Amino acid sequence: MDNPHQAAQTQTDAALRTRALESLLVEKGLLTTDIIDEVVQKYEQDVGPLNGAKVVARAWIDLNYKRRLLEDGTAAIAELGFGDAHGSKIVVLENTSSVHHVVVCTLCSCYPWSILGLPPNWYKSYAYRSRVVREPRVVLREFNLDLPDSVEIRVWDSNSDLRYMVLPERPA
Repeated sequence: MDNPHQAAQTQTDAALRTRALESLLVEKGLLTTDIIDEVVQKYEQDVGPLNGAKVVARAWIDLNYKRRLLEDGTAAIAELGFGDAHGSKIVVLENTSSVHHVVVCTLCSCYPWSILGLPPNWYKSYAYRSRVVREPRVVLREFNLDLPDSVEIRVWDSNSDLRYMVLPERPA
């Protein structure tokens, strides 16, 4: 596809809008391409779900790290060079065969995005935030997670000072 017009036609509407917005911001002198590249690099390399995956993987293979993570999530996560961008405390909750943790922010959508990436749209929705507290089992079923009645579901409410991360069970 050497033809630039063909390449542009294959891009999604969102990508085209993004390019247009970027061009306008640079043209008006509000941003430089270097600043845009820095932000993109930060989100691709320094922030996001890969950080959370590294925390989980380390906890699964290093029992001493897992113990520290569950005792003081903020400190243990900092050992790997990560932390909450807003300086919030991070508590890590362990899912087990008998307890399943669910996190919500009922007031807004507080989320440890520097470790887990940007929150999914459903996490920010009013429907999720209001319903998961009252009927967590029903909401989880809507996500195709049908837990047995023997599994206790605990719902945790994040806020601006305290964020939660769930440590999933290690696959067999």
